[in-house]
Amino acid sequence: MFLAQPQKLRVLIVDDSSFMRMAIRGILSRAPGIEVVGIAADGVEGVEKALALKPDLITMDVEMPRMDGIAALKQIMAKQPTRVLMVSTLTCEGARATFEALDAGAIDYVPKNVSDSKDAQHLFQQALLAKVVEASAVSKKVIGFQRPALVKPVQVRASQFASRRISYVGIGASTGGPVALQEVLSRIPVNFPHGIVVAIHMPKAFTGPYADRLNAKCSLSIREAVNGDVVKGGQVLIAPGGMHTNLVKQGNSIVVRTAPITDYPQYVYIPSVDQMLTSFCDASGGAMLGVILTGMGNDGFKGMKHLKGKGGVTLVQNEETSTIYGMPRACIEGKVADVVLPLDQIGFEIGRIGS
Repeated sequence: MFLAQPQKLRVLIVDDSSFMRMAIRGILSRAPGIEVVGIAADGVEGVEKALALKPDLITMDVEMPRMDGIAALKQIMAKQPTRVLMVSTLTCEGARATFEALDAGAIDYVPKNVSDSKDAQHLFQQALLAKVVEASAVSKKVIGFQRPALVKPVQVRASQFASRRISYVGIGASTGGPVALQEVLSRIPVNFPHGIVVAIHMPKAFTGPYADRLNAKCSLSIREAVNGDVVKGGQVLIAPGGMHTNLVKQGNSIVVRTAPITDYPQYVYIPSVDQMLTSFCDASGGAMLGVILTGMGNDGFKGMKHLKGKGGVTLVQNEETSTIYGMPRACIEGKVADVVLPLDQIGFEIGRIGS
């Protein structure tokens, strides 16, 4: 009797750089459970091979001749929605293009460092493999804007949290988070009275352009946080990439204190949602709302548990609308979620709870 072999993840690589094509192919071909089924040198060839080969996942370069990665992505999503992982340069221009690609349906991105140093190559290899594994777990229901049917929301009576004072909001997210966070923040009214701090797993070069993009698309004032910033009502601060963010009490205010990653070697994810939420909770005396959106892993669970223990309110995105259910699931299964809602209702609920 023969046992069926597990099906390999079939990957198409689209990149105009022969060096990057060979590098990505070498990394993925050596990984168990992954099969590289095709290579394309530009967007036109990428679309053709995507339709012909029907891969499970595509790694897509952003800047290419004839047809760039975003144009190719849009054609693929229109004709044959597929998991697409963008390969982006660590520049402001690369960041802006990446966020446009995420809006167009890409699952996630992996930053490439053009340096030929051994350390840079090793980091890219680790990041690529991790992102491919994460992307492979994404349900086909959320690919290419195919939103699943929304479940009936949890009905929260106004009196349920009446005894809990809410003065601040902390939000954490990872894979799928850039698009999800934009959805949430765009639904919070401009006169929202409480300060909001967000920790989302992004590299240093990306958080600034991302904050600028959100600020242009949402009614709230949104910018990247800097050391010493005061958390104010009606303003959203995005924790900067490449470091951790603490919130500390200073007089009657709460201020941002950034810290190098070497100060917190226990955290795999940067910036850490757990560290942001835990310090924010302590600084506010628990008078805050914690929100966890889509993302791989369990970052945020410890922070939400700490917040719930201090009397704060916790809100989590539901499984049906999460790109990756890891972070929300950790909170739900760990019984630290007061409210579980679909993505399109979270911003409205933040407005209600925080009013």
